[in-house]
Amino acid sequence: MLRMTTILLLLATAHPAVAATLRVPEDHKTIQAAIDAAQPGDTVQVAAGRYSERISVRAGIIVRSAGDDSKGKAGLKRAEATIIDGGGKIGDKPGVVMAEGSTLDGFTITNVGAYDDALWKKHFDSHGEELADDEGSVQAEGTIPAISIKGVIASVTNNIVHHNGDVGIAVVGSREHKVTPLVTSNISYRNLGGGIGVADLAEPVVRENTCHENLRAGIGCRNSSPIILDNVCFQNIRAGIGCREGARPIMRGNKCYQNRRAGIGIRMDGTAPVVEDNDCYENDMAGIGCRDGAEPIIRNNRCSKNKMAGIGCDGASPLIVGNECRENEMAGIGMRGEGIATIQGNKCHENKLVAIGVTDGSTATISGNQLSRTGGVPPLIAVKGSTALIQENQIEGGGVAAVLVQGTATISNNKFLGHGEKQGNAVWVWEGSTATIDANSFNGYRTAVNSTKATVIVTSNTVQGFTGPAIIIKDSSKPAHVFGNTAITKDEKAKVVEIQGPAGVVANNLVKAE
Repeated sequence: MLRMTTILLLLATAHPAVAATLRVPEDHKTIQAAIDAAQPGDTVQVAAGRYSERISVRAGIIVRSAGDDSKGKAGLKRAEATIIDGGGKIGDKPGVVMAEGSTLDGFTITNVGAYDDALWKKHFDSHGEELADDEGSVQAEGTIPAISIKGVIASVTNNIVHHNGDVGIAVVGSREHKVTPLVTSNISYRNLGGGIGVADLAEPVVRENTCHENLRAGIGCRNSSPIILDNVCFQNIRAGIGCREGARPIMRGNKCYQNRRAGIGIRMDGTAPVVEDNDCYENDMAGIGCRDGAEPIIRNNRCSKNKMAGIGCDGASPLIVGNECRENEMAGIGMRGEGIATIQGNKCHENKLVAIGVTDGSTATISGNQLSRTGGVPPLIAVKGSTALIQENQIEGGGVAAVLVQGTATISNNKFLGHGEKQGNAVWVWEGSTATIDANSFNGYRTAVNSTKATVIVTSNTVQGFTGPAIIIKDSSKPAHVFGNTAITKDEKAKVVEIQGPAGVVANNLVKAE
């Protein structure tokens, strides 16, 4: 009984620990002095001013600038007014080192390492082509981040990180445990590295940040699996968002524009991001580019007015589904370098060259896409030195042809809509090529199929709005099989088929009155 009474008295008189607020410079002259005096759960509140120091945050400590969340010119007013100045070349530690459970909220971090504007401009002018592969990258030896989140779960929010000598915000993982920090609502620009870099198994949430004019990617990930959501990345010297070395991020809802390379760049074996619902426009290379063995899922993105392809594939194996590619300077979707791709359900309109190009030993399944262009010489689909299955697409317009085959193609169940006599051929099969053309609907092309010195099988197609023979085959490499095709026309003298050279089965090709 006595023991129980004692316990009750202790409980009645016990007072829970109250988190303290330590003020800088009122209580402590430096931020680091306040951090050193703080206990887990305490807040170090820093008044506006310039603080010439580099700091190491302790576990469980919140370091926050004083003030509310009023907007300033670029970020929050309190972040613009509360500056951690790293002192340039002095020292070899990051500007801010985060600890487990710590928070950094609302600071400008600058002058950590030597920023060199002439070096920045040199690489800007060359699109980063002369930039060493690891220069300024997160895990490179000698890299000193402005903010370092290494092997810990922490929160970095509402900061402005600029004009530093290496990467702005660096997140590095651990083999011992999951590293899932939150990096949100920061502005990172003009750093001589990436704006935000993620490496070595880290799995942060990187959300609603703005990264621009950085020497490397706005946001970069290597061998890591971040969730990259709703960021804005523009005018970076490399990609808006870069992904490599086996990284498997989810990238969703980002805007990447006017970057000196791709809007989103993906490369290397084992790199397999999910890239969906992003806007990539006005970039100096592709809107979304993948190469060197990468295996991304590229889904429901919008890529427009890029100086190369909307979506480009060079030696990669992407799944490209449901994207919209408009008014790009080259292809809507382009493949080369022995790439292997499934291209399904995309909309490619008014791209200056092809809507879809399959070249250089590549293999593609092209199905259920909507492809169009008004005017111009290039075809809508070009298969050159490659193999393609082209089925169930809606194909409108084209140049010298709607589909040009200089390789091997099976073309089936597509709907072709041309714009009259000037439209030319719907399918043009070049010398040495092989094509099976089956069950398509052609309307408004001078000729549905035109083949010279190739191997072709043309069956069960319907042709309207043609002006010469609907199907022309010259000097076939093997006997040409043409059967079961129907031409619908008002011209009683119209010919369905004209064959010059070896003929195989040529039967049941009919002319029907319109």
